[in-house]
Amino acid sequence: MNSSNETLQLCDLPETMKAIVLESPSETFALQEVELPLPQCDDNEILVKVEFVGLNPLDAQFAKTGFCKWQYPHILGLDAVGTVVQANKGQFPSVGDRIMWHSSLAEQGVLSEYAKVPNFAVALIPENLPSETVAAVPCSGLSALIAVEKIQINEGDTVFIDAGAGAVGQFAIQLAKQRGADVFTMASKHNHKLVKKLGADAVFDYKDKKLCEKITTALGPQGFDAVIDTIGGDSTLRNIELMRFCGRIACLKSLPILTPELMFRKAPNISIVSLGGAWLANSLCAQQRMSFMNNQLLESIDNGDITVPKIAHVSFNAEAITQALHHQLDGGFTGKQIVEII
Repeated sequence: MNSSNETLQLCDLPETMKAIVLESPSETFALQEVELPLPQCDDNEILVKVEFVGLNPLDAQFAKTGFCKWQYPHILGLDAVGTVVQANKGQFPSVGDRIMWHSSLAEQGVLSEYAKVPNFAVALIPENLPSETVAAVPCSGLSALIAVEKIQINEGDTVFIDAGAGAVGQFAIQLAKQRGADVFTMASKHNHKLVKKLGADAVFDYKDKKLCEKITTALGPQGFDAVIDTIGGDSTLRNIELMRFCGRIACLKSLPILTPELMFRKAPNISIVSLGGAWLANSLCAQQRMSFMNNQLLESIDNGDITVPKIAHVSFNAEAITQALHHQLDGGFTGKQIVEII
């Protein structure tokens, strides 16, 4: 650790670590297992023994396309849970603390035995919460919470949530219901029971050819007050059509081409949700805000106010993680894939 301050260590540390890396992006990517030197921390960074990593659709997408800030081989993974093993004396969190975080998209990821992270960007895990449960939270939970706050859901609002059975959708349904909204969503028929249990008031089959007609019949002609758009593309255009005039929409994907006629007719208030932007914009305030929101989510889960998606375990080896990410790209995946780092 590059610091003039005294550093504390939980235990003797190895010189190298096992990591799962992407040698180069492609449609048929296959990850590799390598040995790398332990990360060297700056003054405001802590070293963490990674215990669980949550896999996200974003990990799979960038394994295909790569990212402009990456150098290869690149360690994948954005969501991690682990124990602080090295920190400056007096630094918070301290050695031995169990933490969760969503890491920088521009830096090396967390699918490794050890990782470094700025101390102000992490959330302290409540004692009673299992680490594997917590690993399912950061990307999907934060995205849902930021979306709900950006579209300013109030009691009595009608809210449409795309892909209700997805991880973001499951968190978003619960958060919207906590704020008193009437929640409409869509999912595969076999997931209707799940999303209703989470609080959805009306559920539609996303494969239904008369989807828009049935939503309009159930909702009435006024349109939704707000939408959480998780899919993007043509779904964004459909969702804006389903909104009332000057409705609010939070988009988690890039915007499609929006015609002037649609913009003038609907005048939507569009918000973009970008967790990676907090790092790419080098916004210390936004990074600290994510830490605060992660603590907020953990408190709600610890209190039993929010449940996390069902967890599917993935082994910490290149072949298993490669298969898991391709499975996400195939679509129709419900729940969260969690890698235990052992």
